[in-house]
Amino acid sequence: MRESLKRYTGYRSYSYLDAGVDYQQFALAPEIGRVPAYSRLHLSDSQRVRTDRLLDESIVISLHEHPAVFPDPITDSVDYNRAGRHRTGYEGLAQSGLTAVFDNFMDGIACVTSQAGWKWTDILADLGMRFSDLAHQDLVLKAEKVADIRYAHESGRIALVPGLEAATPIENELDRIDILYGFGVRQMGIAYSETNALGSGLKERRDGGLTDFGRRAVTRMNKLGMAIDVSHSGDLTSLETIEHSTVPIFLTHAGARAVWGSLRMKPDSVLEACAERGGVIGIEAAPHTTMSLAHPRHSLESVMDHFTYCVDLVGIDHVAFGPDTLFGDHVGLHEVFAGHVSFDAVQGDLSYEKVDYVDGMENPGESFANIVGWLVSHDYSDEEIRAVIGGNILRVLEEVWVS
Repeated sequence: MRESLKRYTGYRSYSYLDAGVDYQQFALAPEIGRVPAYSRLHLSDSQRVRTDRLLDESIVISLHEHPAVFPDPITDSVDYNRAGRHRTGYEGLAQSGLTAVFDNFMDGIACVTSQAGWKWTDILADLGMRFSDLAHQDLVLKAEKVADIRYAHESGRIALVPGLEAATPIENELDRIDILYGFGVRQMGIAYSETNALGSGLKERRDGGLTDFGRRAVTRMNKLGMAIDVSHSGDLTSLETIEHSTVPIFLTHAGARAVWGSLRMKPDSVLEACAERGGVIGIEAAPHTTMSLAHPRHSLESVMDHFTYCVDLVGIDHVAFGPDTLFGDHVGLHEVFAGHVSFDAVQGDLSYEKVDYVDGMENPGESFANIVGWLVSHDYSDEEIRAVIGGNILRVLEEVWVS
């Protein structure tokens, strides 16, 4: 494992309180070493030096993660979520090489008061509780402007960008977007798998496109300076969002349907439209998503099949990474919350080999070292690597966010 250059001092979430007195304690998964390290890069000594240099010198951004630590056993997750105190994986993040991470919090599994998730009060409770913990440590800072990301890079910190995978909690209240922005949310999806007041989710049999309210919401997000994501939206809703937005949007965590035929992946038409309007595609790595016919066993290699396809399709200036990982048993979490994540509905009847974890992309602490190592081993230039591990995302944020 590479030595961390981050200013981590050993802080653990909510350690300013008394466990078992002020909050319910859970046994948590290890942030480092839960699974064996990826062993198939076979870098030479000079390639390892170059990989470490690029991680240390570059602004490295993950466009989509859930960098919380989940319970062990993972079946405790319902009770853990209902307690309302997700633990940030500070130790794991300190080893990650990341400068900034887009954190999407509990999202649809925010079941503090409701088993259905996505409730407004539960989302606010989740955001507020995590922010209260962030305020008690000095490694991770909440980022609301591009300058915050640059400051994190200069000072050896990690910038955490609050995001939500769908606008479902705003219901039909446009001003709730402003409230979320006031809380610090700087990126939000249109819809998750199920349709909401803004548009259709990707599991729906019929995609009704962006609604009139959805168009107004996109306009409001543009005015506020909140980045927009359509990773979980239907194809028509995605295209109409891209068309209606006056600034580039993100596919924060996606892949190419031409590589793997799941509805969770995006067709060329959406990938190309996103890029043509200046947007960026973050390549996904959550379990059993970005697989490929060449590498049907989900691993770093199959993830990079989606990367190379997208680079060939839209150009390297419009591709980045949003691995969508967490600290804990992600496969087991999908099983616990199968109805919430709608995995079977979007995967269809595709045949694949189930894995216990995505080798090489298992958690937010390890993914980018392996991504950069892969890019180095495949002879990408320093300029190209810096673009896809952060530079492309920064370019869009400089256009979208309030300076």
